Amino acid sequence: MHVTSPYSELLNRMPATRHTASAGGVSTAYWEYGPADAETTIVAVHGFRGDHHGLEPVVAHLPGVRWIMPDLPGFGETGPIPGRAHDLDAYAEWLAAFAAAVAPGAVILGHSFGSIVASAAVARGLETPRLVLVNPIGAPALEGPRGVLTRLAVFYYWAGARLPEKLGTWLLRTPIIVRIMSIAMAKTRDKRLRRWIHSQHDRYFSGFSDRETLRQAFVTSVSHDVRESAGAIAVPTLLVAAVQDDITPIAAERRLREMFDDARLAEIDGVGHLIHYEKPREAADHIERFLGV
Repeated sequence: MHVTSPYSELLNRMPATRHTASAGGVSTAYWEYGPADAETTIVAVHGFRGDHHGLEPVVAHLPGVRWIMPDLPGFGETGPIPGRAHDLDAYAEWLAAFAAAVAPGAVILGHSFGSIVASAAVARGLETPRLVLVNPIGAPALEGPRGVLTRLAVFYYWAGARLPEKLGTWLLRTPIIVRIMSIAMAKTRDKRLRRWIHSQHDRYFSGFSDRETLRQAFVTSVSHDVRESAGAIAVPTLLVAAVQDDITPIAAERRLREMFDDARLAEIDGVGHLIHYEKPREAADHIERFLGV
Protein backbone atom coordinates (compact mmCIF):
# COMPACT_ATOMS: atom_id res chain seq x y z
CA MET A 1 0.00 0.00 0.00
CA HIS A 2 1.36 3.38 -1.02
CA VAL A 3 1.62 5.92 1.80
CA THR A 4 2.14 9.59 0.89
CA SER A 5 5.31 11.11 2.28
CA PRO A 6 4.72 13.89 4.82
CA TYR A 7 7.64 15.66 3.16
CA SER A 8 6.55 15.27 -0.47
CA GLU A 9 5.28 18.84 -0.87
CA LEU A 10 8.66 20.26 0.11
CA LEU A 11 10.64 17.75 -1.91
CA ASN A 12 8.55 18.24 -5.04
CA ARG A 13 9.58 21.89 -5.14
CA MET A 14 13.21 20.91 -5.69
CA PRO A 15 14.62 19.96 -9.09
CA ALA A 16 15.97 16.40 -9.13
CA THR A 17 17.84 14.52 -11.85
CA ARG A 18 19.35 11.05 -12.08
CA HIS A 19 22.91 10.52 -13.32
CA THR A 20 25.60 7.86 -13.39
CA ALA A 21 29.33 8.13 -12.87
CA SER A 22 32.18 5.65 -12.95
CA ALA A 23 33.79 5.53 -9.50
CA GLY A 24 35.79 2.93 -7.64
CA GLY A 25 35.36 0.40 -10.42
CA VAL A 26 31.56 0.54 -10.56
CA SER A 27 28.96 2.55 -12.46
CA THR A 28 27.36 4.55 -9.65
CA ALA A 29 23.79 5.79 -9.85
CA TYR A 30 23.26 9.13 -8.16
CA TRP A 31 20.65 11.86 -7.88
CA GLU A 32 21.19 15.61 -7.88
CA TYR A 33 18.74 17.78 -5.94
CA GLY A 34 18.50 21.52 -5.57
CA PRO A 35 19.97 24.40 -7.57
CA ALA A 36 22.98 23.51 -9.71
CA ASP A 37 24.56 26.88 -8.94
CA ALA A 38 24.18 26.65 -5.15
CA GLU A 39 27.15 27.89 -3.13
CA THR A 40 27.15 24.71 -1.03
CA THR A 41 27.21 21.14 -2.31
CA ILE A 42 26.73 18.12 -0.06
CA VAL A 43 27.58 14.55 -1.04
CA ALA A 44 25.33 12.41 1.15
CA VAL A 45 25.89 8.70 1.88
CA HIS A 46 22.93 6.61 3.03
CA GLY A 47 22.80 3.82 5.59
CA PHE A 48 22.84 0.02 5.42
CA ARG A 49 20.20 -1.74 3.29
CA GLY A 50 18.64 1.53 2.16
CA ASP A 51 19.36 3.74 -0.82
CA HIS A 52 19.40 7.46 -1.58
CA HIS A 53 15.65 7.83 -0.89
CA GLY A 54 16.24 7.59 2.85
CA LEU A 55 17.87 11.02 3.11
CA GLU A 56 15.30 12.82 0.95
CA PRO A 57 13.39 14.24 3.97
CA VAL A 58 16.54 16.07 5.10
CA VAL A 59 17.14 17.26 1.54
CA ALA A 60 13.59 18.63 1.43
CA HIS A 61 14.33 20.95 4.35
CA LEU A 62 17.48 22.44 2.79
CA PRO A 63 16.28 23.63 -0.63
CA GLY A 64 19.13 26.12 -1.15
CA VAL A 65 21.78 23.40 -1.12
CA ARG A 66 22.95 21.28 -4.06
CA TRP A 67 22.72 17.65 -2.95
CA ILE A 68 24.54 14.74 -4.59
CA MET A 69 23.03 11.43 -3.41
CA PRO A 70 24.55 8.16 -4.66
CA ASP A 71 23.33 4.64 -4.05
CA LEU A 72 26.10 2.72 -2.28
CA PRO A 73 27.71 -0.12 -4.25
CA GLY A 74 25.48 -3.17 -3.96
CA PHE A 75 22.34 -1.19 -3.09
CA GLY A 76 19.56 0.56 -4.96
CA GLU A 77 20.55 1.10 -8.59
CA THR A 78 24.32 0.75 -8.08
CA GLY A 79 25.77 -2.69 -8.66
CA PRO A 80 28.48 -4.32 -6.55
CA ILE A 81 32.14 -3.50 -7.11
CA PRO A 82 33.47 -6.24 -9.43
CA GLY A 83 36.18 -8.47 -8.01
CA ARG A 84 36.33 -6.88 -4.56
CA ALA A 85 35.16 -7.73 -1.09
CA HIS A 86 32.75 -5.07 0.12
CA ASP A 87 34.82 -4.09 3.12
CA LEU A 88 35.58 -0.65 4.55
CA ASP A 89 38.57 -0.16 2.25
CA ALA A 90 36.39 -0.72 -0.81
CA TYR A 91 33.63 1.61 0.35
CA ALA A 92 36.01 4.38 1.47
CA GLU A 93 37.94 4.21 -1.81
CA TRP A 94 34.69 4.23 -3.78
CA LEU A 95 33.44 7.35 -1.96
CA ALA A 96 36.72 9.20 -2.46
CA ALA A 97 36.66 8.38 -6.17
CA PHE A 98 32.98 9.29 -6.51
CA ALA A 99 33.35 12.66 -4.76
CA ALA A 100 36.44 13.51 -6.82
CA ALA A 101 34.62 12.68 -10.05
CA VAL A 102 31.27 14.32 -9.37
CA ALA A 103 31.66 17.02 -6.70
CA PRO A 104 35.26 17.74 -5.68
CA GLY A 105 35.47 19.89 -2.56
CA ALA A 106 31.90 19.18 -1.46
CA VAL A 107 30.77 18.80 2.12
CA ILE A 108 30.55 15.09 3.00
CA LEU A 109 27.57 13.72 4.95
CA GLY A 110 26.99 10.17 6.13
CA HIS A 111 24.06 8.56 7.91
CA SER A 112 24.47 5.42 10.08
CA PHE A 113 26.60 2.99 8.04
CA GLY A 114 27.26 5.97 5.79
CA SER A 115 28.85 7.70 8.79
CA ILE A 116 31.45 4.90 8.98
CA VAL A 117 32.17 5.13 5.25
CA ALA A 118 32.27 8.94 5.18
CA SER A 119 34.52 9.29 8.23
CA ALA A 120 36.91 6.61 6.95
CA ALA A 121 37.16 8.28 3.54
CA VAL A 122 37.85 11.71 5.06
CA ALA A 123 40.37 10.27 7.52
CA ARG A 124 42.18 8.66 4.58
CA GLY A 125 42.47 11.85 2.58
CA LEU A 126 39.13 12.71 0.94
CA GLU A 127 39.23 16.50 0.78
CA THR A 128 36.20 18.28 2.22
CA PRO A 129 35.70 21.57 4.05
CA ARG A 130 33.32 20.00 6.59
CA LEU A 131 31.95 16.65 7.62
CA VAL A 132 28.41 15.90 8.85
CA LEU A 133 27.51 12.58 10.51
CA VAL A 134 23.84 11.81 11.23
CA ASN A 135 23.13 8.99 13.68
CA PRO A 136 26.87 8.27 13.69
CA ILE A 137 27.94 4.77 14.69
CA GLY A 138 30.05 5.79 17.66
CA ALA A 139 30.42 2.49 19.51
CA PRO A 140 31.28 -1.10 18.55
CA ALA A 141 28.16 -3.02 17.57
CA LEU A 142 29.60 -6.37 18.66
CA GLU A 143 30.16 -5.21 22.23
CA GLY A 144 27.89 -3.98 25.00
CA PRO A 145 24.25 -4.85 25.78
CA ARG A 146 23.25 -5.21 22.10
CA GLY A 147 26.19 -7.45 21.23
CA VAL A 148 24.16 -10.67 21.42
CA LEU A 149 21.48 -9.27 19.07
CA THR A 150 24.17 -8.10 16.68
CA ARG A 151 25.74 -11.56 16.62
CA LEU A 152 22.33 -13.04 15.87
CA ALA A 153 22.04 -10.59 12.98
CA VAL A 154 25.47 -11.69 11.74
CA PHE A 155 24.17 -15.27 11.68
CA TYR A 156 20.99 -14.15 9.90
CA TYR A 157 22.97 -12.53 7.07
CA TRP A 158 25.37 -15.47 6.93
CA ALA A 159 22.46 -17.91 6.65
CA GLY A 160 20.78 -15.76 4.00
CA ALA A 161 23.96 -15.93 1.91
CA ARG A 162 24.63 -19.63 2.42
CA LEU A 163 21.20 -21.24 2.17
CA PRO A 164 19.91 -22.41 -1.23
CA GLU A 165 19.31 -19.31 -3.35
CA LYS A 166 15.51 -19.30 -3.29
CA LEU A 167 15.29 -19.87 0.46
CA GLY A 168 18.16 -17.51 1.31
CA THR A 169 16.73 -14.72 -0.81
CA TRP A 170 13.31 -15.19 0.77
CA LEU A 171 14.87 -15.02 4.24
CA LEU A 172 16.67 -11.76 3.48
CA ARG A 173 13.76 -10.11 1.68
CA THR A 174 10.81 -11.42 3.65
CA PRO A 175 8.50 -8.54 4.61
CA ILE A 176 8.13 -9.94 8.13
CA ILE A 177 11.81 -9.41 8.98
CA VAL A 178 11.84 -5.99 7.31
CA ARG A 179 8.80 -4.93 9.33
CA ILE A 180 10.35 -6.16 12.60
CA MET A 181 13.44 -4.06 11.86
CA SER A 182 11.29 -1.04 11.06
CA ILE A 183 9.17 -1.36 14.20
CA ALA A 184 12.28 -1.72 16.34
CA MET A 185 13.83 1.49 15.00
CA ALA A 186 10.80 3.80 14.83
CA LYS A 187 10.15 5.88 17.96
CA THR A 188 7.44 8.27 16.80
CA ARG A 189 3.89 7.88 18.13
CA ASP A 190 2.45 9.60 15.07
CA LYS A 191 0.53 6.76 13.38
CA ARG A 192 0.64 8.35 9.93
CA LEU A 193 4.39 8.90 10.16
CA ARG A 194 4.94 5.33 11.38
CA ARG A 195 2.94 3.95 8.44
CA TRP A 196 5.06 5.97 6.04
CA ILE A 197 8.31 4.84 7.69
CA HIS A 198 7.23 1.21 7.40
CA SER A 199 6.26 1.76 3.76
CA GLN A 200 9.71 3.24 3.04
CA HIS A 201 11.43 0.21 4.52
CA ASP A 202 9.06 -2.08 2.62
CA ARG A 203 9.94 -0.34 -0.66
CA TYR A 204 13.68 0.20 -0.30
CA PHE A 205 15.14 -2.12 2.36
CA SER A 206 15.34 -5.11 0.03
CA GLY A 207 16.92 -3.39 -2.95
CA PHE A 208 20.32 -4.99 -2.48
CA SER A 209 22.07 -6.48 -5.51
CA ASP A 210 22.81 -9.96 -4.18
CA ARG A 211 23.02 -11.99 -0.99
CA GLU A 212 26.81 -12.16 -0.63
CA THR A 213 27.36 -8.43 -1.14
CA LEU A 214 24.68 -7.76 1.47
CA ARG A 215 26.42 -10.08 3.93
CA GLN A 216 29.80 -8.49 3.33
CA ALA A 217 28.37 -4.99 3.76
CA PHE A 218 26.66 -6.00 7.01
CA VAL A 219 29.87 -7.48 8.42
CA THR A 220 31.63 -4.23 7.49
CA SER A 221 28.92 -2.19 9.21
CA VAL A 222 29.25 -4.05 12.52
CA SER A 223 33.03 -4.51 12.44
CA HIS A 224 33.85 -0.80 12.32
CA ASP A 225 32.66 2.47 13.84
CA VAL A 226 33.47 6.16 13.58
CA ARG A 227 35.85 6.09 16.55
CA GLU A 228 38.64 4.49 14.54
CA SER A 229 38.64 7.42 12.08
CA ALA A 230 37.87 10.34 14.41
CA GLY A 231 41.44 11.11 15.49
CA ALA A 232 42.62 11.44 11.88
CA ILE A 233 39.91 13.93 10.87
CA ALA A 234 41.03 17.55 11.03
CA VAL A 235 38.08 19.30 9.37
CA PRO A 236 35.17 20.73 11.42
CA THR A 237 32.66 17.96 12.06
CA LEU A 238 29.01 17.95 13.10
CA LEU A 239 27.56 14.93 14.89
CA VAL A 240 23.76 14.87 14.76
CA ALA A 241 22.80 12.29 17.37
CA ALA A 242 19.54 10.95 18.78
CA VAL A 243 18.94 10.79 22.51
CA GLN A 244 16.95 7.54 22.18
CA ASP A 245 19.19 5.83 19.61
CA ASP A 246 19.31 2.08 20.30
CA ILE A 247 22.29 1.55 17.98
CA THR A 248 24.68 4.02 19.62
CA PRO A 249 23.70 5.33 23.08
CA ILE A 250 23.89 9.08 23.51
CA ALA A 251 26.60 8.67 26.16
CA ALA A 252 28.80 7.03 23.53
CA GLU A 253 28.09 9.89 21.11
CA ARG A 254 29.24 12.36 23.75
CA ARG A 255 32.47 10.44 24.14
CA LEU A 256 32.85 10.28 20.36
CA ARG A 257 32.76 14.08 20.09
CA GLU A 258 35.88 14.30 22.27
CA MET A 259 37.83 12.07 19.88
CA PHE A 260 37.75 14.68 17.09
CA ASP A 261 40.04 17.68 16.83
CA ASP A 262 37.09 19.92 16.03
CA ALA A 263 33.58 18.54 16.47
CA ARG A 264 30.27 19.72 17.80
CA LEU A 265 27.45 17.48 18.94
CA ALA A 266 23.79 18.25 18.22
CA GLU A 267 21.45 16.11 20.32
CA ILE A 268 17.88 15.58 19.12
CA ASP A 269 15.41 14.29 21.70
CA GLY A 270 12.38 12.11 21.06
CA VAL A 271 13.91 10.07 18.24
CA GLY A 272 16.08 7.01 17.77
CA HIS A 273 18.07 5.78 14.77
CA LEU A 274 15.70 7.32 12.22
CA ILE A 275 16.46 11.02 12.56
CA HIS A 276 16.27 11.32 8.76
CA TYR A 277 12.66 10.08 8.80
CA GLU A 278 11.29 11.35 12.10
CA LYS A 279 13.16 14.62 12.74
CA PRO A 280 14.53 15.80 9.37
CA ARG A 281 13.67 19.46 9.97
CA GLU A 282 15.62 19.48 13.23
CA ALA A 283 18.57 17.77 11.55
CA ALA A 284 18.43 20.24 8.66
CA ASP A 285 18.39 23.18 11.09
CA HIS A 286 21.57 21.94 12.76
CA ILE A 287 23.24 21.32 9.40
CA GLU A 288 22.20 24.77 8.16
CA ARG A 289 23.73 26.51 11.18
CA PHE A 290 26.89 24.41 10.97
CA LEU A 291 27.44 25.16 7.29
CA GLY A 292 26.20 28.74 7.42
CA VAL A 293 23.90 28.30 4.44
